[in-house]
Amino acid sequence: MDSDIDKSMDQAKTSKFHYKVLFISGLGFFTDAYDLFIIGVVILLLPYAGWGHISIFYEGLITSTALLAAVIGSIVFGRLLDYSGRKAIYGLELIALIAGALGSAFLTPVNNIFMLLFWRFLLGIGIGGDYATSSTIMTEYSNTMSRGKFVSMVFSMQSFGLIAGPLISLAFLSNSISPYITWRLLLAIGAIPAIIVIYFRRKMPEPPRYTADVRGNYKQAAKNLKDFTGISASSKQGETVNAPWYVLFKDRKFLLTLIGTAGAWFLMDWAFYGNSIMSNSILLFLVPSTVSGIHAIILTNEYSAMIFGIAAFPGYWLAAFTVDRIGRKPIQMFGFAMMAISFGIISVFSFLTTYKFIDYFLLVYGISYFFIMFGPNVTTFVYPPEVFPISTRGLGTGISAAGGKTGAFIGTLADTIILSIAGLHFLMGMLAIIALAGLIVTIVLLPETKRRDLGETSGEARYTESK
Repeated sequence: MDSDIDKSMDQAKTSKFHYKVLFISGLGFFTDAYDLFIIGVVILLLPYAGWGHISIFYEGLITSTALLAAVIGSIVFGRLLDYSGRKAIYGLELIALIAGALGSAFLTPVNNIFMLLFWRFLLGIGIGGDYATSSTIMTEYSNTMSRGKFVSMVFSMQSFGLIAGPLISLAFLSNSISPYITWRLLLAIGAIPAIIVIYFRRKMPEPPRYTADVRGNYKQAAKNLKDFTGISASSKQGETVNAPWYVLFKDRKFLLTLIGTAGAWFLMDWAFYGNSIMSNSILLFLVPSTVSGIHAIILTNEYSAMIFGIAAFPGYWLAAFTVDRIGRKPIQMFGFAMMAISFGIISVFSFLTTYKFIDYFLLVYGISYFFIMFGPNVTTFVYPPEVFPISTRGLGTGISAAGGKTGAFIGTLADTIILSIAGLHFLMGMLAIIALAGLIVTIVLLPETKRRDLGETSGEARYTESK
């Protein structure tokens, strides 16, 4: 059913408009990562900034509330993408994100846990919305040969956010800036990248694929295509996709695929977010007993920066530049398998979680991070917008992302409690089992989509009609 609009975009050579969409979408993901993970540093700083004792329960709630809100944001914004159109929605999620970041920084009184939870919840709504919107829009602007690379590169901007958090924290703490000021600045900085790109998101035209294939306005689609990309295509009227939102649950093929995308993302995010947001707390196990207070937090940030920079960062970008060659499924399968092995080693050889064996721990822990990135952390983001019809792509992507953030919420909350009660070796054993489950879900439920046109991978041909 591919129209001339679709074919023109599928066959287009990589051009500057691809990188323009990449920048506009990717800077949001830098913000998402920074905002989600910086709370792990902030929670350690609060006792030194005048806050009283925070119980394990509230500590887990503070670090995971944004993730719970992201579940709601991804589904709501995903549905609105399909119902109201991409252009009408894109950028609105950043308004919630900016308000949440600034509110948590400047409108949260000391010791007011519930106010901090409120602003982090609003922040999470925006982050969830960004997961649904950015991947969908980047997918619909990409060509067939490089679609995986471009969508992966949007997500891989997360790597800069991961590194920025520890480095900015180190800059503040190493220069003896008061913890009372530091925790607020760390939260406020998360609004800056979103402010930079919000204008450009609101000015982007409706993706031509959506205008033609869902709205049936081929003339406007051809005009948008020419104005934004410079590509000329026929405006001759063609077929439209009429797959309502409930086909994701009524059509057995789409339902199984949705279970696969949401399920794999759920398991991956449990293993990743609980591990990463709590990385500073996890790495406290490696701090010598002679080091305490702010100096201990500085040391854990140095460890985090090392792991994120040496292991995680190259994993993201290697996945981005090989996903269209190796394929989504092999990378996701191998990544889950290596995660299970790495976590299992740390669990079985519990002596690794002591300062005496820090070099060995950082090596194995770093390997797990590399294969999280060169593995399911990237591919679970690439899959959803490729495997659902364009008329319900936003919702399918949103539900998949919601599955991921549900896993992230449960994982962060549960891991906080497990770490404090059962210890690091038990936590790693549990994460190894979760990674094995992710491998099984990938093998059984997910297809390979590399270098296949969207019209083919989405299965939307069964829901087309003349208009």
